[in-house]
Amino acid sequence: MRRRRGITALVAGLAVAGLALTGCSADDGGDDGDFDFTGKDVGAMADFGVGDTFEATEDVTFSMFYRDHEAYPLNEDWPFFQALAENQKVSFDIESAPRTGYEDARSAAIASGNAPEIITVTYPGQETPFVAGGAILPVSDFVQYMPNFTDKVEKWGLQDDIDAVLRKDDGKYYLLPGISEINVPQYSYVVRKDIWDQLGLSYAPETFDDFADDLKKVKAAYPDKYVISDQYNDPDPLGGALNFAAPNFGITAGWGLAAGSGGWWNGDEFVYAGATDEYKSLLEYYHGLVEDGVLNPASVTQTDDDAKASFFNGDSFVIGGNDQFLPQSRTSFAEVGNTEADVALVRVPAGPAGDHLASGGRVDGLPGLMISAKAAEQPHFKALLQFIDWLYYSDEGQEFAKWGVEGLTFEKSGGTRTLTADWDRAKDLLNPGATKLLNVDGGFANGAFMPAEGGTEELRLSMMLPETREFVDSMLTKEQLPTAPAAPLTELENEQAGLWKTALLDIVRQNTAAFINGDRPLSEWDAYVDELKSANLDQYVDMLNEAQQRQAKVLSEGGSAE
Repeated sequence: MRRRRGITALVAGLAVAGLALTGCSADDGGDDGDFDFTGKDVGAMADFGVGDTFEATEDVTFSMFYRDHEAYPLNEDWPFFQALAENQKVSFDIESAPRTGYEDARSAAIASGNAPEIITVTYPGQETPFVAGGAILPVSDFVQYMPNFTDKVEKWGLQDDIDAVLRKDDGKYYLLPGISEINVPQYSYVVRKDIWDQLGLSYAPETFDDFADDLKKVKAAYPDKYVISDQYNDPDPLGGALNFAAPNFGITAGWGLAAGSGGWWNGDEFVYAGATDEYKSLLEYYHGLVEDGVLNPASVTQTDDDAKASFFNGDSFVIGGNDQFLPQSRTSFAEVGNTEADVALVRVPAGPAGDHLASGGRVDGLPGLMISAKAAEQPHFKALLQFIDWLYYSDEGQEFAKWGVEGLTFEKSGGTRTLTADWDRAKDLLNPGATKLLNVDGGFANGAFMPAEGGTEELRLSMMLPETREFVDSMLTKEQLPTAPAAPLTELENEQAGLWKTALLDIVRQNTAAFINGDRPLSEWDAYVDELKSANLDQYVDMLNEAQQRQAKVLSEGGSAE
C-alpha cells in the first residue's frame, strides 16, 4: 500500500455552493447503454454476480481519498489491508486527510482536478457542489455493473429513497450511498437508571407530557439540581434532542433541519420548518421544561464536556446520547467513584403529531462514497466497480469490513459470530479483557469502509448489546414518516439557495436558543417569522417547490435509474 501525505493546504476561495471544478466525465454508461470496457478491464472478473467473492485476476492498485479518524489512526500494516492484498489482490494508493477538516480537504482534492478514484465518507448532498464541474462520476450510469448494490436496492425497496435523496436535476446520481435493510434509531435521552428505578419511573413514557411529568418527579426528589443538562449544541442548540423529538411534533429540527434544506414536506408542498406552528410547539415544550426548573437553560449553549461533567458528577440525571454513550457513561461513573450509578436509554415518546420516526435512515443519513470521473479512464475501471460492489454492498464484504477475518478476529458457528479472545469492538464492550480493538488494531469497523454500519438487518444488529437491541426494537414500533420528494437544484439555484439557507439557519439557531431559555418570549413568534421572511424565506421555499415540480416531471418521464 502506498500512502501519500494528507492535504494540509486548501485551494483558496472555495465556496461550497459554487465551486468551479475541472475534470472529465464518462461519455456513456448504464443509463444510455452498455459501457465499452475495452482496455479498461484489467484485473476484472469475467463473471461477477450477487454473492460472488471478488478476486482480481491480477494485482491492482486503486487510489483512495481516505478520512483518517483520530480514534483509529491510519496504519499501513492493518490486517484489513493485508487481507485484501492476499485474498482480493487489491492494494491502495492512499491520500489521507484528518477527520477534522476532512470536508475542506476533500473539496481541495477534487478542485485540483486530480482526485483519487475512491473518495470515502461522503454524506448525501455533500457531492452536489462537485457535479457541475464533471469531476465525479455519475455512478447511476454504472450501477448495472454492481450486482450486489442493485440486488439490495431492489430487495429492500430503496429506489424511491435513492431517487428522492440522491438524484440530481439531470436525472442522474453521483454518490454511491450507504444502504441499510432497516432503520436503526440510535439517539434518545440517557437517564440514570438507578434514579429511575428508585422513583418507579418509566423507560417508555407514552407521551412527551408523560415524560415531563416523570422529570418533575425527579426534580421534586432532587430540588437543588437540574434534571436535564444536555449536550450536542454546536452549532445547533439542543441539536440532538430536537432532532429525535421533532418527528413526534410533526416537523424536523436540530440536526435534521440543519443537515437538509430546512424544507418540510407537508404532503402538498415544501414549507420552511423553522417557521411552522409545529416548530413553535416543539420550542414551547422545551421552554416549559426550563420554566419548571427541569432543563438547565445552559443546555442550549454549553459544551459537550460541560454537559457530560454535570451528568457524571451527579449534578444532573438526564442527557441526550446513543447506545455507545451507555458503556462510556458506566466507565466515567466508575472513574469518579460512583458505583451506584447506572444508565439506560428511554424510548422516545409520542408527541402531539403522533408516535413517529423521522423519514429515511436507510439511505439518507448514511455516508457513502464518490468515484472520481477520471476512474473511468483507468485500465482497471471495471475491476474497481466490482471491488467497490463487493466490499461495500455484498454480504461477505460487509461482514469482512465490520467483523474482520474469520479465524483471526472472529469465529462463526451456526450463523453466530463470536470475537476471538484478543479482539473487541471497543474497550471491554463485547469481549472484556481483549487487548486489541477492531478499528484501532485491525482497520475493521472503520467508517471509511463500513458506511455508518449499513447492511442487512442481521449484520446491523450483530454487535448490539441486549439493552441496545431492546431499545431499537421498541423504537421500531413507531410509524416512520414518508420520505419527502426530491427537489434537486440547478447549479445556479444551488449558489443562491446556499446563501439563503445559511442566512435562514443562522436566524433559526439564534432564536431557537433564545425561545427555549427564555431570552426571547414566544409571544414574539410572529416577529421572528417576519425576520425569516426578510431573509428571503418565501423566495427560498418557492425555489424548493419549483425544483420539486421539475424533478417530478423528470421522474414521470422515465428518469429513474437502474
